[in-house]
Amino acid sequence: MTDQYAVFGNPISHSKSPQIHTAFAQQTTQNLQYSAIHVAEDGFDAAWQQFLQGDGKGLNITIPFKEQAWQAAQQRSARAELAGAVNTLYLNDAGELCGDNTDGVGMVRDIVENHGGSVQGKTVLILGAGGAVRGVLQPVLTQQPSRLVIANRTLARAEALVELFQPHTDVPLQALGFDQLAGQQFGLVINGTAASLQGEVPPLPDDLLSAGAWCYDMMYGSEQTAFCQWAQQHGAAAALDGLGMLVEQAAESFAIWRGVRPDTAPVIAQLRAALSA
Repeated sequence: MTDQYAVFGNPISHSKSPQIHTAFAQQTTQNLQYSAIHVAEDGFDAAWQQFLQGDGKGLNITIPFKEQAWQAAQQRSARAELAGAVNTLYLNDAGELCGDNTDGVGMVRDIVENHGGSVQGKTVLILGAGGAVRGVLQPVLTQQPSRLVIANRTLARAEALVELFQPHTDVPLQALGFDQLAGQQFGLVINGTAASLQGEVPPLPDDLLSAGAWCYDMMYGSEQTAFCQWAQQHGAAAALDGLGMLVEQAAESFAIWRGVRPDTAPVIAQLRAALSA
């Protein structure tokens, strides 16, 4: 019997998850098959029940179902609880639906382990206050930055995240509008807005980056993202996109399901080569 895994989304045809998990399975000699499944907007609950009650062992969840997956999960990890979104589902030995969120830990691992960067002790700025940012905040805070600012076009959304997360960390949190960033400097700036994919960058001051600052875009594409271009133009010591985060969050899911951690470096290199081909 070949264990079945899948990613649920809508749309889903663009997903790289099957390629990533197939590479992981070959590398770790795990007998599994991983598919991408298009799920109707109103069909999520029926779809996961049918999949996991059959041969299905685990699921990844992408847009627009991460919040529904969070609601469906009977057991949630601490990081998923705060994220308000789940991207990894599986049944435990008691048959309960368990949910986790591997996005934030995937991003942190890419920064720290793949690129030799650090979050600890840094002044961190996160751009955006949507689901993508909420999903990564807890693992970033676990790294103990010296302070963390969430900046967003709509200040109230950033303030809501600060209110939600401040009771769970001793890292000082602050919410600012983009227009309030003048005079502030940061050692790590993370872009969690989707604007980068449209070739746009939030309105940022020219002197935002402190000496030796790193910039990280949660998005990626075949071309350098608009935010990474901005970072290089403004003297960033490193300007990284989110391709490594994509592979690392997948590796974390794979480790949860299979109990073995794949080597991500060759898979990241393979995807990068395919992107620029």
